[in-house]
Amino acid sequence: MQRTLRDEDKALQRELRAFAESFPDHIKTGYIADGEVVPELLREGQRILDDADLAAPHWPTEWGGRGWDELQLHIYRSELQRAGVPMPLAFNTSMVGPVIAAFGSQELKERFLPKTKSCEIWWSQGFSEPDAGSDLASLRTTAVREGDEYVVNGQKTWTTLGQFGDWIFTLVRTDPSADKPQKGISFLLIDMSSPGLTVRPIKLIDGRHEVNEVFFDDVRVPADQLVGEENRGWDYAKFLLGNERTSAAPVGSIKAALAAAKEHAKATRSPHGTALDEPLLAARFAQLEAEVMALELTVLRVAGDSRDGRPDPASSILKLRGSQLQQDVYELMVDVAGVDALTWYTGEWGSETLPRYLNYRKASIYSGSNEVQRNIISGGILGLKG
Repeated sequence: MQRTLRDEDKALQRELRAFAESFPDHIKTGYIADGEVVPELLREGQRILDDADLAAPHWPTEWGGRGWDELQLHIYRSELQRAGVPMPLAFNTSMVGPVIAAFGSQELKERFLPKTKSCEIWWSQGFSEPDAGSDLASLRTTAVREGDEYVVNGQKTWTTLGQFGDWIFTLVRTDPSADKPQKGISFLLIDMSSPGLTVRPIKLIDGRHEVNEVFFDDVRVPADQLVGEENRGWDYAKFLLGNERTSAAPVGSIKAALAAAKEHAKATRSPHGTALDEPLLAARFAQLEAEVMALELTVLRVAGDSRDGRPDPASSILKLRGSQLQQDVYELMVDVAGVDALTWYTGEWGSETLPRYLNYRKASIYSGSNEVQRNIISGGILGLKG
């Protein structure tokens, strides 16, 4: 069980820290404006990462990656998040890219992987449906083969940043008569400018436009845009979700948010001196700092153990605790901000705390809800049967 960094890992950490600190400030401070993504700056940031071979360092070297393992990836994510560098678009580098690299035809790899890594193509995810979220195998979007094309009909929902998408990787049902629902699903790549494809915004609780509904009405998709084999899409989807092991716990982002809250608490006056001098608030900071440290140690153990290529079931603990700690830290930020949290995106730190807190209620749902993670933990780690 690895809980400390090797010398070569420490050298990588120093290299990445220097790179992250020299990253252009206009991107670090501007890629989120009034709570919404600025796509041009996110693309620019990913191009800079790509030029440094850091857009997808976990990809195979033949497709521009460095072949990094999970521990190296954890160091990479932590250093970029700590410095406020926008992470590469996850839909591109962590989701569809590895699937195409592992299961796509040579033609699909050559056509899509370079543009996916540089974010010349912005990918959207077409998995969840109104009646198929955690129970993804119950999806109803269909793809019927007609000659050299599939005709796609159905609806996807909660498509994050789909308003910026160029292409969408989509799970579709190609064999409704399969004896198990998982066996009749395929993995299609669909151009979002295709006739019959419509994107409709969903307004979130903070009033922002982050997620969407996507409708497919007789959308024609060339059959050569099928990834892998027909009716094997469920296997590819499991592979995709398995690539999110340690990234489910954004330790760097959590530590940066907690540190920012602490600095603002130190600068806030109270009857006892500063807000940080208030015993109850100081105790909350101490508890959260200890829990973040414990989370990071668990990430290091899981990432170190993954060097033999086997997924660690403790990755479900990372998702569970990582999302809970995100929510706890963002709640603490609201409390530190006080009445300033009600001002809502004025450019001041406090005005961003409440929208962030509200937005990240989603963290316990995406990438496998926390209820699902508890079931995995009970079965895979504790040996309990449901």
